Amino acid sequence: MFEVQGIDHIALAVRDVERSASWYQEVLGLERMYEGRWGGVPAFVGAGRTAVALFPVHGENPGDPPKKNVIAMRHFAFRVDRPNFDTARSELKARSIEIAFQDHDIAHSIYFHDPDGHEVELTTYEV
Repeated sequence: MFEVQGIDHIALAVRDVERSASWYQEVLGLERMYEGRWGGVPAFVGAGRTAVALFPVHGENPGDPPKKNVIAMRHFAFRVDRPNFDTARSELKARSIEIAFQDHDIAHSIYFHDPDGHEVELTTYEV
């Protein structure tokens, strides 16, 4: 049996690759990766060994991300420690980004959306 090392990247279709890359850098503090490769598409932003690959959506009138009654990826989560969770909660509110808090018993999470409506989660197991 082979062994996986973790998630390398998540590929997202976005309306504006550069706008989304900037948002992920400014809001989540992700770093631009592989800049100058592939003509900027996809744009990779990440933390450590995990990245988000941002691809342009195809078509002139892209639809919204699917609702919860459709088989699709619902959200993706970044793990943070408790101090960074609390700081993120405050900073997202200061940016007027609407968040939803959930207590999962073993973890606390906040959920919010990127400019294209993809749901992002920050979670801490330090409850």
